[in-house]
Amino acid sequence: MRPKFMLAAAVCLLLGSIAVRAGAQAGPPAPPGGQAPPPAAPGAPAAPGRQGGGGRGATFPAQQRPPGDPAVIARGATLYGIHCRACHGVDLRGGDIGGPNLLRSQLALNDQEGELIGPVITGGRQNPGMPVMPPLPLSPDDIKAVAAHVHAVQATMRGQGSPPPGTEKPPDILVGDAAAGQAYFQANCSKCHSSSGDLQGLASRVADPVQLQNLWVGGGGGGGGRGRGGAADPGAPPDRRQATVVVTQPNGQKIEGRLDRIDDFMVLLTTADGVQKSIGRSGDVPKVEVRDPMTGHRQLLARYTDRDIHNVTAYLVTLK
Repeated sequence: MRPKFMLAAAVCLLLGSIAVRAGAQAGPPAPPGGQAPPPAAPGAPAAPGRQGGGGRGATFPAQQRPPGDPAVIARGATLYGIHCRACHGVDLRGGDIGGPNLLRSQLALNDQEGELIGPVITGGRQNPGMPVMPPLPLSPDDIKAVAAHVHAVQATMRGQGSPPPGTEKPPDILVGDAAAGQAYFQANCSKCHSSSGDLQGLASRVADPVQLQNLWVGGGGGGGGRGRGGAADPGAPPDRRQATVVVTQPNGQKIEGRLDRIDDFMVLLTTADGVQKSIGRSGDVPKVEVRDPMTGHRQLLARYTDRDIHNVTAYLVTLK
């Protein structure tokens, strides 16, 4: 009789253990009367299956941030239009000069307040293809505002990275004064460009006014461009937008090539024969001379008004 008694006791203990485990996994019992369970305390971990998707796990990263301040978003939209629209487009899906789609960018989607977007704005990105250039004239608060605008647009996008509502058909931009645009062009652009030279027939080559405006605001193209960070075609003419650099060593030796990256400690360049060189810097040694044909465009970016942009565009569409 004793073995049977011990076996029965062991079975009872095993069943009791299984019941306790099942009750722990099921969570606390539902409140009486069909009432909703009380909200979790601040900082407490969310219950399984309750992270915003009805049991489907965490929500999409773009939806995991609180709504931004409308005033900050509006300021960010203005800054984005000046500094970013030509590359990334009005709806963030990529502009006419090769910027990536920010609606699908994991970096932009996971950014919260500019902590991920900011370093790209100030330092460029070798891959995938944001050019390395002198920092844009944006303060930390400006960068946060641009990020807030980007997130506000992302929050309105539909499934599969579709464009936000209302952006499929851009408004008519030919609202400027062509004569005023010609005067602005003569005063600010004629040192490098000519309506009878490099810009002759521009409006015939670029028939879409929106594309034309994005092209000239962003600095245009030089034929051999590297688009989206790809390598330049060896058989194509040089890209007129590409910065070059001359490094003069203390012994007088000069190394010249395409500027790939520069900071206080290093210059990275690619010579004409395709060899990439990394040269260390210590103060003013070696001597570094950067020749950036886009300097004039970047200086104007901080001074353009909407009226200037519309006026110059209205003038450029006459160059057929």
